[in-house]
Amino acid sequence: MLYHWLADGLVIFHSAFVIFVVIGGFLALRWHWIAWLHVPFAIWAVLLEYNGWICPLTPLENALRGRAGMAGYSGGFIEHYVLRVLYPAGLTNSLQWALGTFALVVNIVAYTLLVRGLRAVELPHSPKR
Repeated sequence: MLYHWLADGLVIFHSAFVIFVVIGGFLALRWHWIAWLHVPFAIWAVLLEYNGWICPLTPLENALRGRAGMAGYSGGFIEHYVLRVLYPAGLTNSLQWALGTFALVVNIVAYTLLVRGLRAVELPHSPKR
C-alpha cells in the first residue's frame, strides 16, 4: 500500500511539474524569484520533448507501481496520462515537437513580458513640465 501511495504522490508531483513548466513564467511576472527555479525546469522539459527522452520520474513511478504489485506502463508520463486525455492516438515525434514548441513559446511570451516589465521599472521617468 505504501508503494501505491508513493507512486500516486509521484504522479501528483509530476503533474505539478508539467503545469509549472507551462505557467511558471507567468508566475515569475508576480514573484520574480520563481524564474531562478522555473527557467532550468522549462529548459529541461523542452529538451525532454525535443529529444524524445523519458523523464526520470516515469521509470521511478513504474518501479514504485511494480513494488506495489501493480503494472507499470510503457512510454512517458505525458503519453500515459496527458495524451490519453487530449489525444486518443499515441505519442509521435511530431507531437512531442509540438508539445515542446508549445512550452517554449508560452515561456518566451512570459519572459518577454517579465523583461519588459523589469525594464519599465528600471528606466528613469522623465520630469514633468
